[in-house]
Amino acid sequence: MTTGVVVGSGPNGLAAAVVLARAGLDVTVLEQQDTIGGGARSAELTVPGLVHDVCSAIHPTGIASPFLQSLDLGRHGLEWVLPEVQAAHLVDPHRAGLLYRDVERTAASMGPDADRWRRIFEPLVEHVDDVVEDIFGPVVHVPRHPLRFARFGARAGLPLALATARWKGKESRALMAALAAHVIAPMTRPTTTGIAVMFAMIAQSYGWPAARGGSRAIVDALVAELREHGGRVETGHHVTSLPVADVIMLDTTPGAALAIAGDRLPPATRAMFAHWKHGPASYKVDLAVEGGVPWLHDDVRRAGTVHLGGDFAAVHRSERQVVSGRLPDRPFVLLAQQYLADPGRSVGDVHPVWAYTHVPASYDGDVTDRLLDEVELHAPGLRDRIVGMHVERPADLEAGNANYVGGDITGGANTFRQTVFRPRPGIDPYRLADGLYLCSSSTPPGGGVHGMAGYHAATRAVRHL
Repeated sequence: MTTGVVVGSGPNGLAAAVVLARAGLDVTVLEQQDTIGGGARSAELTVPGLVHDVCSAIHPTGIASPFLQSLDLGRHGLEWVLPEVQAAHLVDPHRAGLLYRDVERTAASMGPDADRWRRIFEPLVEHVDDVVEDIFGPVVHVPRHPLRFARFGARAGLPLALATARWKGKESRALMAALAAHVIAPMTRPTTTGIAVMFAMIAQSYGWPAARGGSRAIVDALVAELREHGGRVETGHHVTSLPVADVIMLDTTPGAALAIAGDRLPPATRAMFAHWKHGPASYKVDLAVEGGVPWLHDDVRRAGTVHLGGDFAAVHRSERQVVSGRLPDRPFVLLAQQYLADPGRSVGDVHPVWAYTHVPASYDGDVTDRLLDEVELHAPGLRDRIVGMHVERPADLEAGNANYVGGDITGGANTFRQTVFRPRPGIDPYRLADGLYLCSSSTPPGGGVHGMAGYHAATRAVRHL
C-alpha cells in the first residue's frame, strides 16, 4: 500500500493528510508537541472552565476555504458562529469603522466613502466563491475565473497607501489599514491592498466567525475526517530526518525543511531556504474579564474582532516601526470577543478576551501594560474587571509551536518577494523533490486556518502518483 507521512499536525498538515487518506494512502501524521493542532488549539489559560484560543481565534479564511467547505465538517461537530458586527477598527474611543455581513450596511457606516465602498465590494461579494477559489492558491497562476479575478487583481498588487489616497473618511481608511496589518506590513508595501480587500470581501459575504467550543474544534473535525479514511496522528515525535514513506509532507518552516531533508533538496532550493526571512513577532495576552470589555463605543460591544491603534497614519507608522525592528510608539492591537457568538466559552459573567500586538522578532521585553493601556483608552475601567491573565511572549509562542520562529506567526516575512514567490519561484511551489512536499503557511496562500496550503500540496502529490 502506498504510504504517506505528514510532519506537523497544524491545519495545513491535517488537510494534506486528509487529501492523501481520501486518495487511498496509508497516512500517519507526526507531531512534536503533546497536543495536536499547531495554530488551532484551545485551552483553559486563566480561570478554570474558561475556553481560550491558544493562537488563532477568528477564522474568516476558514469559513471561506474551498477545501474545508468541501469536507462537510459539520458532520464531525464543527460549527461556525458569527457575531452581529464582524469586525471593527476604533479610530478613537467614539469613532469606528464597522464591517457587517452585508455590503449595504457596511457601506452605510463609511460616511463619505459609502459609494466608493459599494462600487468596490458589491461585484466582489456577488461572485465571492469564484474570487476566493483563485486567491487561495499561488499568486502566480492562470485564473480559473479570469474576468472576476481581474476585478480583484487590478487593485491587489497596489500599496494600500496609494489605493486609498483619495478616500475621504478616517473610519474607512483606518479600517482598511487594520485589515492589511494582519500580515504585519507597512501600508506602502505592494499587495497590502489585496490583503485588506480580501478580508473585507470575506467579512461581507461569509463573515468572520469563531468555531463553537474553540479553535480546537476545527482540528478535531479534521482528525475525525482523517480517521474515517484510515489515517492516524501520533504525538511526541521530534522529526530530525526524513521518514520512510512514498509521500512526505512537511508542515514546517523552510528552515526546518532544510534541516530535515538536507541533501534531498536541490541546491537552489537549499540556498533559498537557508536565507528564508522570518517576520516580526506577536505578543499575546489572554484575559478573563468580568462583565466583558466596557467599550465606550456601543457598536464595538457587538464586534467579534476589534482593531485598535488610531487612524491610517498611526497604524502605518506602527507597522513600519515593528518591521524595521523597533518597538512601535503606539501599539496596533487585535482583540477578539469570541464569546459574543459562542457564550459557552464563558463561566457565568466572566468572559475570555483574546488580544495580541506586534513586536520586533524575538522581542523579550514586557509590553502587557502598553497593550492594556491601548484597550483601556477605548474601554475605561477594563483593568478593574480583569480576574485572570495569561501572557505569551515571542519565545513562548515558539516553544509551543516550532513554526513560530522568533514569535513570527505568519510563516515568514511578508515581503513582496516572499509573498509572490512563496516559498521559492517555480511552477509548483510545494514540490521540493520526488515524493517530498512543503505544505505549511510558508507556502501559498500563506497564514490562516484554511488548510489550503496542505490541500494544494497533497493534491499535487496525488496527481504525481
